[in-house]
Amino acid sequence: MPLRVPHRLFTALATGGGGAEALRLLARAEHSRRLACALAVAETAGEAGGAVADAAGRSWELLAAAHRADPRAVAAVLAQPSAGTALMGLLARLDRVVEGGAGAACAPPVHWFGALAAAAAVRAGVPGRVRWPLATDLVFLPSLGGARFPGARPGDLAEVVVDVAGAARAGVAGRYPVPGPVEVPRSPSGPSGRWRAAHRLVVADTGAPLLLDDADPLRFPGVPGRPLGLAADDLRWWRATAREACRLLRAHHPQTYAELAAGPRTLVPVGRPGSFSGSSAEAFGAMALSRPRSGRGLALSMTHEMQHGKFAAVLHLFDLFEPGDEERYYAPWRPDPRPLLGLFHGAYAHLGVADFWNRRRAVEQDPVERALAQAQFARWRTGAREATEVLLSSGRLTALGQHFAQTMLSTLDGLCRLPVPAEARRRSLALAAEHRAEWVRRNGVPQAQLI
Repeated sequence: MPLRVPHRLFTALATGGGGAEALRLLARAEHSRRLACALAVAETAGEAGGAVADAAGRSWELLAAAHRADPRAVAAVLAQPSAGTALMGLLARLDRVVEGGAGAACAPPVHWFGALAAAAAVRAGVPGRVRWPLATDLVFLPSLGGARFPGARPGDLAEVVVDVAGAARAGVAGRYPVPGPVEVPRSPSGPSGRWRAAHRLVVADTGAPLLLDDADPLRFPGVPGRPLGLAADDLRWWRATAREACRLLRAHHPQTYAELAAGPRTLVPVGRPGSFSGSSAEAFGAMALSRPRSGRGLALSMTHEMQHGKFAAVLHLFDLFEPGDEERYYAPWRPDPRPLLGLFHGAYAHLGVADFWNRRRAVEQDPVERALAQAQFARWRTGAREATEVLLSSGRLTALGQHFAQTMLSTLDGLCRLPVPAEARRRSLALAAEHRAEWVRRNGVPQAQLI
């Protein structure tokens, strides 16, 4: 069925919102994108030929068999954020091999494609035996978890056996003294014996889980592939903080909570100082975060990264701007010059940030915290509006992009008309001026004119 985005939902997304309906639609679009990408991997590997073509072909047939048995099982695997990064990364590497005429000898291994297909077969209960070459001593099934098999070497065969009752066991074929196979849990959550999987932090009213993933080797671009193995105290902190963040969002930010609860969401812990958070265009549903200091801090980070995730998914569906010269622009939230794509992403994310602080200033009871919320609201509504005006004057937006950015601007105009205390305005202006001065000192004035 063709995927259609109603005009009202497109416009709702452009206001910074969209709600659960928009998030479910974007999730369906990302599923279609990943399914198409899986087929493209199989076809491109076929063009490369050799063992890579055979392995990718077998994986595609297994994925198709799982889809015939239970389409929801395949959807659950492809919804795993690492499925997007793995498939797109593999496809890009295969494309380079085929375009360069290098052939199968230079083609990358497709073991992660085999693991995706095996996970789908396990979830769908498709009886059989699946094997794929290992890259390390970890046998991992995306969306289900994995186990280490000390003594296994790259090139050894991971083996997953699904019996007629649907029970599955994972191990390493014919390798001794490697430990024996382990049972694959049907509903994994955290450690279970030798098995490791994402931790379930909170389950939303809709039944959608908020997960903390320190196990998936491809859980987020740039993080170490080896599982972190969070300490018990760290895990308790994440659980308590996530519960508080979701309680806060449910009580005071209902639209953001509805978007968060529209489907599974994955938090990826990273060992970076400060309040770091990040998103990836191909890892829809995942957010990388340093350890949150508070429930409110986590709620703000999730709000911010949800905005980036929505915008990346919109860009997978629509061309909002034309390619062109890579001018660099001032962004009030970054120390470095940004291309138009980065400026658009940041303006949209900070529209959500401004709305978050607008709601916080209405509910904070502590005078100091309320004053902070007032100043943060004043700063980011202005910063996002200035960046959106630059977007609209860039000359590179398509008609859809103009509509999207103009809707953003109208929404921000409404926020800018709301009264704030004089001290909050003064504080926000001082912070903005300090940031701009430091930015110019560091980078100079770019060719793209500063506003």
